[in-house]
Amino acid sequence: MKQIFSLFFSTILLNYGSAQKENHRFNICIAAFYNLENFYDTIHNPMINDDDFTVKGNKKYTSKIYNDKIDHLSKVIAEIGMDKTSDGAAIVGVAEIENDTVLNDLIHHPLLKKRNYQFVHYDSKDLRGIDVALIYNPMYFKVESSKQIPVKLTIKNQGKIATRDILLVKGQLDGEPMYILVNHWPSKRGGEDLTMASRNEAAGVCRKAIDQIYQLDPSAKIIVMGDLNDNPDSYSVRKVLAANGNRNHLKKGELYNPWEEMYAKGYGSLANQDNWSLFDQILISGNWLNSEQKGFYYYRQEIFKRVYMIENRGRYKGYPMRTWDGNIYRAGYSDHFPTYIILIKNIN
Repeated sequence: MKQIFSLFFSTILLNYGSAQKENHRFNICIAAFYNLENFYDTIHNPMINDDDFTVKGNKKYTSKIYNDKIDHLSKVIAEIGMDKTSDGAAIVGVAEIENDTVLNDLIHHPLLKKRNYQFVHYDSKDLRGIDVALIYNPMYFKVESSKQIPVKLTIKNQGKIATRDILLVKGQLDGEPMYILVNHWPSKRGGEDLTMASRNEAAGVCRKAIDQIYQLDPSAKIIVMGDLNDNPDSYSVRKVLAANGNRNHLKKGELYNPWEEMYAKGYGSLANQDNWSLFDQILISGNWLNSEQKGFYYYRQEIFKRVYMIENRGRYKGYPMRTWDGNIYRAGYSDHFPTYIILIKNIN
């Protein structure tokens, strides 16, 4: 195991000042999340609402556009964390993907193929046909089990309506047990006040899954990631999910939210009407915070953005460069920036 570890885990030499010993050596793992913005294939599926994303649809969604989309997404994913480790991201949660087809085409793109990425995905009953998934490098992360956790929303005069499932994956990070929950909560379409209850319901389903993990293993290392469609200071995140931005005052069972302070300073992963939001969050259980432990622990968080990913003209100037402006193909990447956290491990 030590030989595999030293071969595939990039080692760096860093000076972390007072927080760490000077010139101390660490192993690095990058865990990322990226909303891929309507990542459909071009084939019509009569079971979902994908009419726009076909050759005959309003967007005239051709194979050329589809392959261009794959080129762009693979470029971004390939570069996430590359300034920290030459292996890039070990774990990437994704949202707004239609099916296994688009995931297979993505991970086999020349920019990503050499990493031998694999994925975990289940079809949900979302009306748009979009799901979440987990892409992972098997040299870092080994999957032990996985399941989909249904999220059904209570809609007035409609009863229970299915939305995106939550994906729960249990695995090992270099032999160390951990759990990952990938989320995509209901959007604010129709107004924040009218849709708030739906996000609270989704947060409650996620929180119940976390509590069940803690019942089995109080020392569990848990990562919750996703497009929450709410900000770090929202009720669904702070109260329902029980996420706290102050790592020094975490109550038992609370998650640490490293994005709370960044959001308060004006940072965001997407924009609307010139207001920045930070929906794309990665939260962690308190067991990741002890820097004296033998395993991996949390170091810092970042929003990944490069000049080529930023819109340079029009009404979305300065925003993430999206794929579509209405039904006009903008040849962008996504209307969200990816986010990621850096996990490090002391080298003896």
